[in-house]
Amino acid sequence: MLIVILACVAALAVTALLSIGPLARSTGWKATVTPLASIIGSGFLICGPLLAREFGAAALPAMAALLALAYAVGVVIRFNIVHVEDHAATLTLNDPFAWAMRVGQFLLAIAYSVSVAYYLKLLAEFVLKSVPFPVSHHAIVANVLVSLIIVALTLLTYSGELKRIEHAAHATVAVKLGIIAGLLTGLAVWWASHAAASLDLPPAKVSLTSIPLLLGLLITVQGFETSRYLGESYDQATRVRTMRYAQLLSSAIYLACLGLLTPFLQQATHAEGVAGILDIMALVAPIMGVFVLVGAVFSQLSAAIADSIGSGGLIIEVSRRKLGVRTAFLVANALTISVVWLTDPFEVIALSSRAFALFYAVQAGLAVWVSRRTRAGSALLQSGFALVGLICIVAALVGAPAGG
Repeated sequence: MLIVILACVAALAVTALLSIGPLARSTGWKATVTPLASIIGSGFLICGPLLAREFGAAALPAMAALLALAYAVGVVIRFNIVHVEDHAATLTLNDPFAWAMRVGQFLLAIAYSVSVAYYLKLLAEFVLKSVPFPVSHHAIVANVLVSLIIVALTLLTYSGELKRIEHAAHATVAVKLGIIAGLLTGLAVWWASHAAASLDLPPAKVSLTSIPLLLGLLITVQGFETSRYLGESYDQATRVRTMRYAQLLSSAIYLACLGLLTPFLQQATHAEGVAGILDIMALVAPIMGVFVLVGAVFSQLSAAIADSIGSGGLIIEVSRRKLGVRTAFLVANALTISVVWLTDPFEVIALSSRAFALFYAVQAGLAVWVSRRTRAGSALLQSGFALVGLICIVAALVGAPAGG
């Protein structure tokens, strides 16, 4: 009972702080919320069981390595916010660099469409795991549920109500972070009350097959690149600073979550499906599963709406506004529905990661290109960008489904 009480108090306190406190009204926080909302999906919920299964007791260092890669990519994006944007203002329409930028936008539009399938597939997995349903029909029901949500989002573009839904999605960030605070508090209290117990950890393991799986989880820590496209609302310095804040805060949350799951790594290796965290949290306190379910639904739905809007907007830009809002959303969401029906939840995680890895590789290439053109960075920095791009290409080629 103490675990539940303290978890609820933490959840309510953080939600109130981020909803009605001075922080909620600050420009810095508003600029941080957009990338943070995208990064903190349900990745912090699914990574524990998946990494425990593949890396055993080495799950936490594996998570740290994945976050380090994401931060390195963030350095590339932050460089591009300043130098690529400034250089782009001087380009003609048919400059090769301008074409390369459009290729990056096109890849990001596709990546966003695929990520919507990823977010909503996870939402369906969490919802269906919490209700009794025949396993034989599980996949079909999940796909139908996801397709109905996507159709509803598409219809909203015809009603003119999408902006209201977008604002609601941003408002859920405070609730989402409150739920996360409650989950972490519950895990911390459980561990403190069982401090004397010996830990039964699975053996640490790393193999050649582990690396592709880790790269296949890149989507779970992605989302910081949204700061790149907030130029109409915030200046460059604000976007660079707040993207860094979003990455550092989300990294702290991921590491804290996985660290606090350490006593349950043995059980996590046997958790079934991407919603296996529900089984683990039931060991802490039965009602903690409710925290997980609510957090997953808020996380996935808000992130799916944000990426759906981003995908439609980028398709409009890539078409040089030859496609209207409704047509762009039809194209994006038709691709999303195709991905939903052609992949399982594990495969869509790897597919999303590969799509974003390609986009990040293009961004790294642009960073090297603009650095050489404008002499904005040293040879060492250019080498670092090239290395990040190479790693992203490898991730796009070999990122493996988390299910095997």
